[in-house]
Amino acid sequence: MQRLQTRAQFQAVLAGATVARTAHFALHRCALDAQAGAVSLFATQALWVGAMVPKRWARRAVTRSAIKRQIYRMSADAAASLPIAAYVVRLRAAFDRKEFRSATSERLTAAVRAELWQLLERASTARAS
Repeated sequence: MQRLQTRAQFQAVLAGATVARTAHFALHRCALDAQAGAVSLFATQALWVGAMVPKRWARRAVTRSAIKRQIYRMSADAAASLPIAAYVVRLRAAFDRKEFRSATSERLTAAVRAELWQLLERASTARAS
């Protein structure tokens, strides 16, 4: 599994189709043949994953980092079932800070994992576009 690193890679994937959504996350996908000018954005035919956790939805840096780690870990676990493409997992709503007081609490980790599992399972059943 490769990680998205450049702005052009993220923009190309976000311009692609949204293949799955949950209450807090959206999953975007694009084919690996995307190009920026004459340069190919994705050098290898492998699964590419990026995580977007905006400050708007996760105010504390520790929360954003914890959610990103979960995104990458769950993506690596689900890599065998996902079609080869480039993906961006985007946080699209905040987790309630009154319910999840600590960014590293077991409750928040379990909630994020459950929702990511749902998201990646939906994506694995959706056909590549």
